[in-house]
Amino acid sequence: MAHWLLKTEPDTFGIDHLAGAPRRTATWDGVRNYQARNFLRDQLQRGEQAFLYHSSCAVPGIAGIVTVTRAAFPDPTAFDRKNEHFDAGSNPAAPRWYAINVQLTRRCRRIITLDELRAHDEGKLRGLTLLQRGNRLSVQAVSDAHWQFILSLE
Repeated sequence: MAHWLLKTEPDTFGIDHLAGAPRRTATWDGVRNYQARNFLRDQLQRGEQAFLYHSSCAVPGIAGIVTVTRAAFPDPTAFDRKNEHFDAGSNPAAPRWYAINVQLTRRCRRIITLDELRAHDEGKLRGLTLLQRGNRLSVQAVSDAHWQFILSLE
C-alpha cells in the first residue's frame, strides 16, 4: 500500500477543519494541477494513508495523518459556478478534476516542520519530493522508508 503527502493551507482546509468535520471526514477538493490530479485519479486508493501537510503558513509542516475513505471521484467544485474552484471548461460527462474523501487518523504530537525535514535532505530523506527545489505539487508519493523515518521524528 502506498503512502502520500497532501499539501493544504491550514486557513482553507487544515487539520482543525478536518477534526471538526462529522466523523472527522471531509472531501479534499480544489486540486488544479494536472500531475497532482493524475495521482488523485489514477493512484490514490481507498485505505491508503497520507501526511496532511500545512503549507503557506508561518510554520509549514506535517500536522497529521489522514486515511483515504473514498478514492477519486469528479470534483463537484469544478461544476459549481459559485465556488472559487469552478472551471467553465470542465465537463461532468468527461471530468477534468477529481477529489477524494479523507478521514483524520490522528494529529501528530507536534508539527514536524519543513525545516526539520530539510535537515535530513542529504540523509534519510534524500529524494523526498517535498524537499526538491521548485516542487509545489499538492499530492506527492512518499516511499515506505521516508514514511517510517518521518514517523520516527515525531
